Amino acid sequence: MRTTDWLLLLLLSVLWGATFFFVAIALQDLPPLTLVLARVALAAFILAPIARMLALSWPADLATWRAYAMLAIFNNIIPFGLIFYGQTRIASALASVLNATTPLFTLIVARIFAGEALTSAKICGVLLGILGVGVLMGPDALSASANSTIGILCVLGAALSYGLATLWMRRLAEVPPLISAETQLVCSTFMLLPLAALVDRFWELPVPGVTAIAAVLGLAVFSTALAYIVFFRINATAGPTNVMLVTLLIPVTATGLGALVLGERLSLNQIVGALVIASALLVIDGRLLGWLTRRRATEA
Repeated sequence: MRTTDWLLLLLLSVLWGATFFFVAIALQDLPPLTLVLARVALAAFILAPIARMLALSWPADLATWRAYAMLAIFNNIIPFGLIFYGQTRIASALASVLNATTPLFTLIVARIFAGEALTSAKICGVLLGILGVGVLMGPDALSASANSTIGILCVLGAALSYGLATLWMRRLAEVPPLISAETQLVCSTFMLLPLAALVDRFWELPVPGVTAIAAVLGLAVFSTALAYIVFFRINATAGPTNVMLVTLLIPVTATGLGALVLGERLSLNQIVGALVIASALLVIDGRLLGWLTRRRATEA
């Protein structure tokens, strides 16, 4: 990956790092499916006029729309629904640790369905990264009661769904990132609308409070509309397998924001965990290993 891609990945981790915080607040007033619908519908509404101002047109062929419909299912509807429901049963910290397994599922899916080679650097790097996330979040985040088993399985299912989404992202790398983001969100909105209406009857729900509304807006504007533009930009230049590495960075940036913005103190396990994750990303990137190999060859 290029330096620009790594910087965009860091930005994406900041935008998505706030997701678990926004969701935890919004779920106090809204059921999971309605919250997912509000997230994607508002984000689609925000991006539509921007695409028009930039004179970007939606896909004209039905095959591309079908690909985006499948992407919407595996990249939005299933994982958002599972994570939001999972967070009603487990803590946000544990959810972020489980979500960090996404790159591992992505590698497995790429191997099974696309025939990609599983390099030792990527496997070791991803496993090291998951370990680092666990260390960063601390032992309390990894503890769970018997009643939280369903929540754990939901978040792991979401990580697997993200991995499956990479199969369709490969077909859409040439589409402008803004159009990819908008088209996926439009498909998600139309498919979620009848489902949320049937399950939640959202028109009968009480009006959410100001705090919940602010959380939904933050989730839609920053963690969805803007985040997906960056997401599809990285996908176009670095590929879907690399863009999914963002789930390893999200706990790091969330912890860093807590220290910088909220004045939270960094614990030893957070510092060590961040260093382990940084080492994992260096292993995955391959440039450090290549530099050490060349240096050893030169010395020999």
